[in-house]
Amino acid sequence: MKMLAVEIKDPADGPGADDVRRAQVGDVDSFEKIYREHSPRIYALCLRLMAGDAQSATELMQDVFIRAWRRLDTFRGECAFSSWLHRLAVNVMLENARSDGRRTARVLPMEDTGKLPGAAKSSGIELSMDLESAIASLPRGARMAFVLHDVEGYQHQEIAGQLGLSVGTIKAQLHRARRLLRERLER
Repeated sequence: MKMLAVEIKDPADGPGADDVRRAQVGDVDSFEKIYREHSPRIYALCLRLMAGDAQSATELMQDVFIRAWRRLDTFRGECAFSSWLHRLAVNVMLENARSDGRRTARVLPMEDTGKLPGAAKSSGIELSMDLESAIASLPRGARMAFVLHDVEGYQHQEIAGQLGLSVGTIKAQLHRARRLLRERLER
């Protein structure tokens, strides 16, 4: 019986590993390469979770990379750098969502009456809504559950832990998001 030798690669030896190591010791040029490589995906994630608000997504992405620079020494190479960065981005967005939620609970600007429940919808020329705008129109909790689970692939338990909610609440939010998306896309 022949045995096959399988080489187990260290996740820290993947593409860009040298740039990560150099950035960890303060090489700004290496971190710039990391930024250029990973910023499109991080921006896309931020844009989805910020309901299509490009300015907020850009600000959030900048916060992610600032935090990545500050915490680069905590990357131990136990997973791919892209996974570490993605997880960091999700954590930054969740922190932002929690603080925004607290602010929103205290203040509702009156010029924003279109977002009130039961507000009349504008009757524009556009007859159908694309998926991105349908996702952006979801209530925050449903949008977070949908994007983190169905788009980014996180498990119910992971999302619940990050948001400080029960698994049942996450499943309910996900069900609500899917129902609302179906309704909005069928119009």
